[in-house]
Amino acid sequence: MPISSQVPSRAELTDHLVRTRIAGQVATPRENNLSHYRKLANGDRHYWLGLDLGDRWTDEQDVLAVMAERCGVVDDPDHRAGQDTIDPELTVAALDRLAARLRKAAVDKQSVLLATGHPGGLLDVHRATADALRAAGCEIVRIPGGLTADEAQVWQFADVAVLERGATLWHTHSPAPMAAILDGLAAEGRPQPDLVVADHGWAGCAGQRGLDSVGYADSNDPALFLGESEGTLQVVVPLDDHVRDPRYYDPMTAYLLHGAGLLEG
Repeated sequence: MPISSQVPSRAELTDHLVRTRIAGQVATPRENNLSHYRKLANGDRHYWLGLDLGDRWTDEQDVLAVMAERCGVVDDPDHRAGQDTIDPELTVAALDRLAARLRKAAVDKQSVLLATGHPGGLLDVHRATADALRAAGCEIVRIPGGLTADEAQVWQFADVAVLERGATLWHTHSPAPMAAILDGLAAEGRPQPDLVVADHGWAGCAGQRGLDSVGYADSNDPALFLGESEGTLQVVVPLDDHVRDPRYYDPMTAYLLHGAGLLEG
C-alpha cells in the first residue's frame, strides 16, 4: 500500500491537516454550517443522516454547542458568517479512538462493512482500511447483489459500498443504501457486520440499528456528532470530507492504520 511508506508523527499530521484544510480553517462556510444545524433542529430528516433524534435536538444552539465540543467549530452563536473551523487536535484525537476500534476488530477477526457517501473524497481512505483489515484476518463483508436504493444501484467498489447511477458513483447523505444492505444480508440469512466503517447516512443508519458504527463527518453534518454524544455511534472523526485532492488524506490514513497496528513502520 503506497501510504504505508511514511507515517507522520502526531505533530506532523496536525500540521498537514491544517495546511491541506482537512482541518483548521476549512472550506465550508459558517453560513452553511449554521443552516444545516438549524434544519436538523427543525426536524428535516435529510439532515438526521439515518438517526432518530426524536425531540432531543430542537434547539439550534444545543446543536452548535455539541459541534463546538466535538468538531471544533466556532462556539460563538453571534458568529453568523464567514470562516469556520475544525479543530485538528480533535481530528487526531478521534483518529486515535478510531484506531483503537480498528485494532479490536483485527484482534477479534471481526466482520467489517465499509461504505461511503463521499466517493470523491473518502473512497480510498475506506479502501485502504479494508485492505489492512483483510490482511489482519478480518472478514470484509460482501454485500448482496442486485440491491437498489434511491433509484440507484448499491454496489461494492474496491471493497467499499457505494451508490451508483448512470455509470457514476454518487455523493449521498441518504441512509437508504445502508438499509438496503443490512436488510439484504438479513434476507439471505447472513449475520450483520460486527463493525461498520462509513460516513453520512451509511454510518447513521448502521448506528441507529444498534451496530458498532464509526466514521467521518464534516462540520456541516452535525447528526453523526450528536449520535456520538448519545452513544449511538462509537467514533466520529471531524474533517472536511472533500478537499481539493483526495491524496491529501493519505498521511491521515497512514497515521490511522499505523495506530491500529495494521501497518509496519
